[in-house]
Amino acid sequence: MSSFAAIFDMDGVIIDSNPFHKISLRQFCEKYGFQLSDEELIKKIYGRTNKEWIANLFGPLSREELTRYGEEKESLFRDVYKMDIVALEGLPEFLKSLQLNHIPTAIGTSAPRSNVDFVLSHTGLGEYFSAILDESDVEHGKPNPEIYLKVAEKIGYNPNQCVVFEDSLSGVESARRAGAKVVGVATTHSVEELSHTDFVISNFKGLNPDALFSAVFKKGK
Repeated sequence: MSSFAAIFDMDGVIIDSNPFHKISLRQFCEKYGFQLSDEELIKKIYGRTNKEWIANLFGPLSREELTRYGEEKESLFRDVYKMDIVALEGLPEFLKSLQLNHIPTAIGTSAPRSNVDFVLSHTGLGEYFSAILDESDVEHGKPNPEIYLKVAEKIGYNPNQCVVFEDSLSGVESARRAGAKVVGVATTHSVEELSHTDFVISNFKGLNPDALFSAVFKKGK
C-alpha cells in the first residue's frame, strides 16, 4: 500500500475549463434573465453542485426541474468546449508517474457524470483513476467535506493520507475539512489566493511523486 493517495477535482484541475464554464453560465443565466458578475460567479457558483447553485439562482425547484436546468447548462458547456478541451499541462505525465509508483488516484468532483465522461473521453485519462465520485454521489456539495471523505473511503485511505488537488476556494475548504493535504492549482484563483494550501502549482509540468510528497507531507519538518 502506498504511503499516500492522490485525489483530483476535475474542473480547473484536470482541465482548465472554467473560462468555458463562464461562457456557458453567462449564456444560460442571460437566457433566464440573470446577470452575474465575475465575483458572483466565484462566490455563488464555482466549486458547487448544479443542484445547489441553480436552486440559489431560481429558488425552490423540483428535482426534475433541477436536473433539466443542470443538463441544459452542461450541454451548453460541452458544445462550447469540445473543440478546445485539453488536459492541464504536465498532467498526463504526472498521472503516469503516479501509476508507475503504485500511488492510487481518484476523482472527486461537483460536476455531473455526463461532464466527467465528456472530459475523460476527450483527454484519454480515464485509465488512471481507480475511483470517480461526482455530484450524484453526495448530498452536500463543497465546501462540505462529504465528497472527499467518501473518495478516501472508496480507495481505502484515511483522509490524512490523501493529497487533494483543488482550484476553487470552496473545494480547498472541503478537502481541508475532510482532513486531507491540499495542493492549490492556480487556474481559477491566483497563487496568492491559494497560499493557505499546503503547496501551490500553476500546472503539473515537472511535478513528480517524490517532489509532491516532500512538499506536502514534509512541509515544516
